[in-house]
Amino acid sequence: MKSILVTGGAGFIGSNFVPYFIEENPDYHIINIDLLTYAGDLANLSEVEGHERYTFVKGDICDRELIESLFVKYDIRGVIHFAAESHVDNSISNPASFITTNVMGTFTLIDVARKYWMQGPNQYKAGYEDCLFHHVSTDEVYGTLGETGLFTESTPYAPNSPYSASKASSDFVVRSYFHTYGMRVVTTNCSNNYGPKQHNEKLIPTIIRKAISGENIPIYGDGKNIRDWLYVLDHCKGIALVYQKGKHGETYNIGGRNERDNLYIAHTICELLDELKPKQAGSYKDQIKFVTDRPGHDFRYAIDAARLENELGWKADENFETGIKKTIAWYLDKY
Repeated sequence: MKSILVTGGAGFIGSNFVPYFIEENPDYHIINIDLLTYAGDLANLSEVEGHERYTFVKGDICDRELIESLFVKYDIRGVIHFAAESHVDNSISNPASFITTNVMGTFTLIDVARKYWMQGPNQYKAGYEDCLFHHVSTDEVYGTLGETGLFTESTPYAPNSPYSASKASSDFVVRSYFHTYGMRVVTTNCSNNYGPKQHNEKLIPTIIRKAISGENIPIYGDGKNIRDWLYVLDHCKGIALVYQKGKHGETYNIGGRNERDNLYIAHTICELLDELKPKQAGSYKDQIKFVTDRPGHDFRYAIDAARLENELGWKADENFETGIKKTIAWYLDKY
């Protein structure tokens, strides 16, 4: 049995990943550390609660003494690092917590792992040669795109918000540990995720929640900002694949090839809600209201996932139109 540390496993993507990985990998024991801030919820992990190969630890990834104790207690042989402050609006109003968690937290984790697994640069301890640190990041580190083009693994970094700057910094920390110490690392940069268990503050849950509660549905600016939407379980499958088969020291972009602008997202959700939960009069679209745009709002993100598809054989199972139906059904049940 191999123990791996998953950070932020009670958050949106982590809480979808943990049950999937446990189900698919019977020889792994997951230790999930999460501070359970506003974005983490143990209810997201009800399906693995009490599972013999799952252990939850409430704690801060910046707490070096705690992280060191977990490595020793469970003999950690791998890390899959989700934990991050991730809401752009919050990073604009409170950037300090993003720098602390995303940069210092990542440094603490990878430095503890290096010292536990390695004797020195390019020297793994006997029996620890297969240990791996997988850093989960975002396409926002690349900045913004014009109307054409795609982010690739070689796109220069150009973060435009405190959030994306903190994630770019953490990516560079991980990269440095590969080149300086010969540590086995991989990084994945994903496009916008959606699906079950996402925090209420994010775009798609907000649209659904506001619609069915009869409130205005807020859309930034003119609603023309474009994102590449990735169904969360497709992302989890990509992460597991890179963790198990990815080339060390490399980055893999994970994207859904589902470019949609925010107004299309809102209209699609409203149209589906009109069918699934009709209003007494009118359409949910009537509730859409444009609001002042976010400062520094990136116009377009879109990922070229060809490397992951061609080298490792990954392919997204959901397009936006199939994934959003599953997502709406889950939120209607929740709300």
